[in-house]
Order: sequence, then C-alpha cells, then structure tokens
Amino acid sequence: MDNKNINLTENEWYVLECLWESFPRTGREAVDHLNKKVGWNRSTTLTMLRRMTEKGLIRCDESGEVKVYYPLVEREAAARKETENFLDRIYNGSLSLLVSAFTEKQNLSKEEIDELYSILQKAEEAQK
Repeated sequence: MDNKNINLTENEWYVLECLWESFPRTGREAVDHLNKKVGWNRSTTLTMLRRMTEKGLIRCDESGEVKVYYPLVEREAAARKETENFLDRIYNGSLSLLVSAFTEKQNLSKEEIDELYSILQKAEEAQK
C-alpha cells in the first residue's frame, strides 16, 4: 500500500491497532479483541476485515484452516499521515500554531521543554 494515500477511518484505526498490537491474528482473535476493546459483534468485525482487505489495508491469508490477518500499513506511516491531515485541517499546516496552542493550554515539565528544544535543534541542524 502506498503510505502517502493512507486515509483511515476511526473504525479502520481500531482494526489496525488490533493487528499492530499482535499479528498475525485469526479472525476469531480479532473478533474477541475488538469485542472487548470497542464492543463490536462478530458480524461487524468480519465486515471490517473483509472491507479493509479489499482496500489493501490488511492482508488475509486463507491457506490454512482459518483466515489469518496481517497489517499492510505501518503504524508510523499511518500516524504520520494522520498528523499531517490534522495539522492541515486544523492549523492550516502550521506546526508553530499547533505547538503554540498546546503549550498555552498545558503546563510543560522541564523535561518536556528540554525535549522540545532538542527536537528543534536537530531540525535546525538538519537544514544546514
């Protein structure tokens, strides 16, 4: 799957979180996990697994006695794309507006401030 075109729904995130947590998973394992996690019934989970297989988000191996599912999207790539979408939608793509909004409403610890400085220094060095 082309990670640049990832645009997951909330329900697709649930399924992928299930698979990222532990894969491969059988259909029964996914049904049990998602029932406990989000309250889905068997039919809902199996429908989501089928649709996500058709979309190329997950892979279904049917070579054994039971269907086994694997994620085809990396968690980091999905999180990065979701962050980009959020930043574009809410802050017009401005990272500084996002950071400003969070730091105005939340007290940062000394460690968090130091970590932010470190991240910014690394970004600055990368541009040189």
